[in-house]
Order: sequence, then structure tokens, then C-alpha cells
Amino acid sequence: MRADVRLLGELLGRVLRESGSPGLFEDVERLRTATIDAYTDESGEAFDRAVAIADALPSARAEEVARAFTVYFHLANLAEEHQRVRVLRERARTDVDATRTDTVPGAYAQLAAELGEEAAREHLQSLRFHPVFTAHPTEARRRAISDSIRRLAGLLDELDGGGSGAAVEGPEGGRIRRSMLEEVDTLWRTAPLRSEKPTPVDEVRSVMAAFDETLYTAVPEVYRRIEAILQGDRAGAVRPVVRPFVRVGTWVGGDRDGNPFVTAKVTRKAAGIASEHVLIGLERSAQRIGRSLTLYVGTTPASAALQQLFQRMADADAAAAEILERSPGELHRAAVLLIGRRIGATRSRDADLAYREPAELLADLRTVQDSLAAAGAHRQAFGALQELLWQVETFGFHLAELEVRQHSAVHAKVLAEIDAGGALGEQAEEVLETVRTIAHIQHRFGPAAAGRYIVSFTQSAEDLANVHRLARAAVGPEGTPPVLDVVPLFETFADLQAAPAILAEIVEHPEFAARLEATGRKLEVMLGYSDSSKDVGPVAATLALYEAQQRIADWARESGIELTLFHGRGGALGRGGGPANSAILGQPPHSVDGRFKLTEQGEVIFARYGDSDIAMRHMDQVAAAVLLASAPSIEQRNEGAATRYAEVAATMDAASRERFFALVKAEGFAPWFATVTPMEEIGQLALGSRPARRGLSVSSLEDLRAIPWVFSWTQARINLTGWFGLGTALEAVGDLPLLQQAYRDWPLLHTMIDNVAMSLAKADERIARHYLALGDRDDLAQLVLDEMALTRDWVVRIAGGGEVLSNKPVLQRAVKMRSPYVDALSLLQLRALRALRDAPEGAEVDPDLQRLLLLSVSGVAAGLQNTG
Repeated sequence: MRADVRLLGELLGRVLRESGSPGLFEDVERLRTATIDAYTDESGEAFDRAVAIADALPSARAEEVARAFTVYFHLANLAEEHQRVRVLRERARTDVDATRTDTVPGAYAQLAAELGEEAAREHLQSLRFHPVFTAHPTEARRRAISDSIRRLAGLLDELDGGGSGAAVEGPEGGRIRRSMLEEVDTLWRTAPLRSEKPTPVDEVRSVMAAFDETLYTAVPEVYRRIEAILQGDRAGAVRPVVRPFVRVGTWVGGDRDGNPFVTAKVTRKAAGIASEHVLIGLERSAQRIGRSLTLYVGTTPASAALQQLFQRMADADAAAAEILERSPGELHRAAVLLIGRRIGATRSRDADLAYREPAELLADLRTVQDSLAAAGAHRQAFGALQELLWQVETFGFHLAELEVRQHSAVHAKVLAEIDAGGALGEQAEEVLETVRTIAHIQHRFGPAAAGRYIVSFTQSAEDLANVHRLARAAVGPEGTPPVLDVVPLFETFADLQAAPAILAEIVEHPEFAARLEATGRKLEVMLGYSDSSKDVGPVAATLALYEAQQRIADWARESGIELTLFHGRGGALGRGGGPANSAILGQPPHSVDGRFKLTEQGEVIFARYGDSDIAMRHMDQVAAAVLLASAPSIEQRNEGAATRYAEVAATMDAASRERFFALVKAEGFAPWFATVTPMEEIGQLALGSRPARRGLSVSSLEDLRAIPWVFSWTQARINLTGWFGLGTALEAVGDLPLLQQAYRDWPLLHTMIDNVAMSLAKADERIARHYLALGDRDDLAQLVLDEMALTRDWVVRIAGGGEVLSNKPVLQRAVKMRSPYVDALSLLQLRALRALRDAPEGAEVDPDLQRLLLLSVSGVAAGLQNTG
């Protein structure tokens, strides 16, 4: 990896000399050297020299320098990702140990050892991992930048021998390096910032890249790899034991909470785009498999069922005769080619040939599979054809289930208008049209294509019942409402506490009760990590979420309900981010039960699903944790730790909450926060279609969305949302041996401490002081700095070592390697922010300063590898 970083850095240096303005490379090197010196020199003089260099750069040169460091981070991130892929490929070549519990086969083995083979098989076959992609505005880089990086990744892979470990040398190596130099030059010359905000449809098309380039092929490959370990040499020649456990959802084009640009028309278009993508993929797969099935009737006779299927399709499709003429005696081949034509007809809406729903396609494919198996062609039956079956079962005709989300207050307002009679307003008409759009999507693509309706800020059973009232109003007294699974979203601390009582009431509601019976008493409940953290602080929110999950899970078991908890987690630690597998293994008993659903947001989507190898590893790792969470040993460990450390949790909760309120409820906190962070300026970045605020003024934080709340503190190198209050909470407990034991035994605290360590490692006290000084509130600034120092001290003492992340040396080294480079961008951002804050009130904003600030925001996000 160091060699890759060195190569990419050398290519960037050459580009800066050739394509940058005269002296640019030298200025970049001066600032780089100064920030590296300052990172290791605690005297303060080196840091002051670095500040002076950043402040002395002319405006145009400062912008170029910021761009150079940003491009460097894109290249460094690429090298790190490539190293991950390299390690995964090497492991795939050499690691055949099925006992690793962070893989599905390893987790299955442990589960079988604890529960027995039969029970473990049942758990495996009911496993469910359900990522939901969202369009929350946290991806700071342009799609053009991402595309350029992806092309560079391909070239780096070529240079690495396609993962063989043998680097390409000689003329071919020279050609690849020249192509890489050209691509780095393109990356340098590409405008780093979007000129306009993307529309919701732009966001839909952007997310499609993850499906097209990775998920469509990665999901069946995950199943295949698990099969290979569980079934050994028989894999691919017998019926699989793995049932498709991945289901994909999306809010992109469906989430209208606070986004006026997501309309019913957009939702309908989003469903159409997704369906187009998956049907093209299925059609191509069927055609490819069909062309390969050159199995002669003499060696592989067709079953009677297959003959009947072919005759039915031939009667409807005039092309059958030509296909059979080209494939004499190859009925399996002809049948699959006709199936491919029917998939194409489904996409083009040819009613004579189109499939009505995915179940019809699955039935036809299974007829072919059964015929092949009966004829002894087991490899053909359970090879590529099985992978196509898995793809249809996973993606259907819709690719990803489109979920609609709207705020409970909007529903109440619309119903008040309806009850009042008279003409309805534009918003009311739009809400009703959304319901009709869901009905259209279900009719067009099948019931699984849409139907989950999330109610933001659910605070009563009435908030949920209102959706069914609206559905009836939308279709009229003679119409049939769409099938709806109304999902409560509990976000604030008070709502989390009230959740079990609200759920107990709503399941008695007629529409809810009927839907429960229709689904086998399945119910989904969503938990919001972001707003609860902003509400009471990260420590109290983490503890409250754990308690809420336990209480909801207990209620569900007592009520005979199959519960799925939907975790509204962001990429940043302040929004429930962090390693998903460790979080799953720390959940309360029976709150997972083989099912895990979460949001995948912003830059996390492409970090986890942008590369096939990484996507497969992520899905395998999360699925393993979901499977293992049902092991008695894990459930007993979590339950025992929660009981044993209940008093510690109560002490931490009260102390952290009091400390958090001392900050955010202090008089004048909101305008101070807006001054010491680039909160206002972040709103000017064209990150996503959704507004960053719900009509917020700097006098109130009530309506500030959690993303800019987190993003702003991250940019100021404080990362307050990930750790504030933990130091005080641990100090209130005060018993170091007890806390060290709890860190070893209590998964919730262990994960919290490790996540905070990462958050603190990316923070920088010296730079934070400069941001906090912008606010002219020494009391609030000192409160933040004192809590940072206290938290750092306790985390180090509990986790061990002389500094944060000492117990994770590889991660610590990675953070330390990039931190000085992030510092350079932070100093440039500070320079711009200071000048903007010092400008006379009412003065026209300097566009050069504003552009420098926005460029640095994008660069710091790339350097820290997360935004909101």
C-alpha cells in the first residue's frame, strides 16, 4: 500500500508541475512539510509556522493548494481501498478456515455447535440482511470525481496483475502508468464542486451505479461462496442450502420528509428507473445462460413439464420456431432463450409476452432447473441458472423496494384539510397522489416493489393510523388502497421511551391487525440514531436506544410478533455509525433474531458497495453477525452484562445528559455553534437535493437536521457529536478497574469506547481551539475543550496504551499518516472562515473566500473519509 501511495503521489506531483501554475508544487510541499512538522512538534512554534504559510498564500494559490490536497486524499483513499481488495483476494486464495466467526460459514458452525445442526440450518434459511440506500446529502464529491477514481482503480488493479500479486513491468507496465498519469491529470482538471444541487432523479441514477457495478453480481457470489464452504465439492451440483438472505431497499426518490423536490411523479420515475436496470440485467443473464445450455436431448432429455412450458411460450412468441431451428434438439437452451425474451417484453411492456410478476419467472426457471436435475445435468441446474434464480429472488422486477417516508405532522395537516371539506391545497393533493403512486408501482412491478411507509416523528398510535385514513381518502370509497406496511420511526429520547406503549395500542387498530394477520404477525419498527443523539447527547442516546430495543423486543415476544428493528444509522459515529458487525453482536437478546435492517447513507454506500470484493466481504460479515447474534452464548453474554452494569449505565446516562445540556442549552449556543463551525456555509454545498434545514434560523437548533449538525463539528476537527459527555459519564462512575472490566465484558460499552477513540483520533485540539476562538465565548469553548481532554484521558486509561487507538495499531497508524494532510486543509479552511466572520455585517461575501471554504470542506471530508 505504501508503494501504491508513493506511486500515486509521484504522479500527482508530476501533474502539479506540468498542469498547475508556476511554483504550485513548491507551495504544496512547503505547507505539507510544515504540517507534518507541526503534527510531531508539541512546542507550538511549528504549528504557528504552518498557520503562517497557509495565511500568506494568495487567494488563487490557496485555492490551488486546497485542490491539490483534496486530490491527494482521493488518491490515498483509492490506495487504501485497493489494499483492502488485495487482502481480501489473498485471503480468498489461501484462507479455507470455516471457523472464522466473522464469516457466515464460521458463524453457522458456532451456531450448530450450540444449537445443533437442524436448528442452525433453520436460522440460516431464515436469515435476512436488508440494507436501505438513502439519498441523505453526505457524499461531498461529484459523480465525475468518483468516475475518475473508479477508472484509476481499474488501472491500479491492472498494474497489480489483476490481483495476482505479480506487478506488471516492462512496456505494458509503462503503458498502464502513462494511462494513470493521464487519469490523475484529468482528476486534477475536473471541477471538484458541483455547480448545482442534484435533483432527486439525479440521485436515483447515481445510486444505480452501486447496483449495476457491484450488487447485481456480488449478491449471488456471496451465496455461492457460502455454499462452497458449507457443501464442499458438492457445491454447484446439489440444491443449495443457502436461501437468498439479502433484500435491498431504497429511500432515493421516496423520502419526502423535508424534501419538497421528492414528488409522486419523482417516486414513480424512480421505480421505473430501478426496474429498467434490473430487467436489463435479468434479460442479459437469461440470454447468456441460454446460449450456453447446448445440451442435446439425447444426453439431457427435457421433462414433460419443460416441454409443456416451451409449448406455451412458443404459442405466444413467433420467434420460438427460429430459436428451435438454431437449437435443434436443445430444448433447455431454447426455453431459457424464450424466457429471456419474456423478460425483455416485461421491460418493454409487451402485454402478450410479459411476465405479470416475478413469481411467474421463478416458476419457469425452476421448471428448467428441475428438468436439468432430473436428466442428471446437476452442474447446469445448480450453477449459473441457480445464480439467476437467486438474483430474481433478491431483486424481483423492482431491484430495490422503494420506501416512502413522510413527517407525521404533514399527515395530520392534510387530514385536517380533508375533514374541513372544500378544496385541498397543493401539499394535500401531493400526499394523496403519493398513495396512488404506491398502488401503481405495486400493480406494475409487484407488491414487493413498494409498500413500506415510514412515519417520521411518530409520537402516538394516531400518527400511524393516519396513514391508513389517507390511503382510503386517496382511492375513494370505491377504490382499493395499496397494501401498506406502516412503519413507525421513533427518533427523540421521549419517543423511544414511549415506543412500546404506542406499539401496543396500534396493533389493535383494524388495518394494522389485518395486516399483521396477513403477514404472519410480522412488524417493522424503525429507530432513529441521529435525532436522539442530537436530543440528549451521544452517550445517553446510545443507552436509550439499547433500552428501547430491549423493551420493544420484549413486548414483541410477549405479543407473538415477529419483530424487525430498522436501524436508521448514518456513516458518522454521531449518527450511529461505526462497524456494523460489532454493533449487531452487542444488541439486546431477541432484538435481532436473524433479521437486520439498516440505512446505508451518503459516502458509506460507495465505500461499502462501490467495489465487488469489498461489498461481498461487507455482506458476509454483517450476515455472519446477524446469524451469530442468535447464539445462546451471545445472548447470555449481552443480557448478563446489561444486568451486571445497569447501575454503571444509569450513572453514565444521568451525568452525560447533564453535561450535554450544559452545552447545548446554554444561552446563545445556537448562534455560537453557527459561528465556530462552517454550518451555514455547508448549506451552500450542492451535496444533495434535500435541504439541510427545516426553515432553521441560527437562533434555534430544534429543526437542524442531524447531518449538518454532525458534518459541521467534523469539519471543525472537534467531532463533538461522537464523544461529548462520555468523559464526564466515566468520571461519574470513577471506578477504573470496574470500567476496565466492563470494557472487556460489556459489548455496548466496548463498542462505545472504541468508536469514541476513533472519533477523538480524527479530532485535533490545536485546530479545534482556532475554530472555537471564532465565537468569542470562552466559557463554551473551554467547556468543549475540557470535555475533550477528560474523555480522551478516560478512553486511554480504559482501553490501555499511552494514547487513543493504542490497542488498534494498524488503525492508529492509518489515522496518523493522513492527519497532517488534513491539517493543511483545515488551516486553509480556517483562513477563509476567519475572513468571512471578520467581514463587516452586510458586506458582500467575497466569492474567492467562499469558494476556498467550500473546496476545503470537500477536501477535509475526503481526508477524514466521512461527512455526516
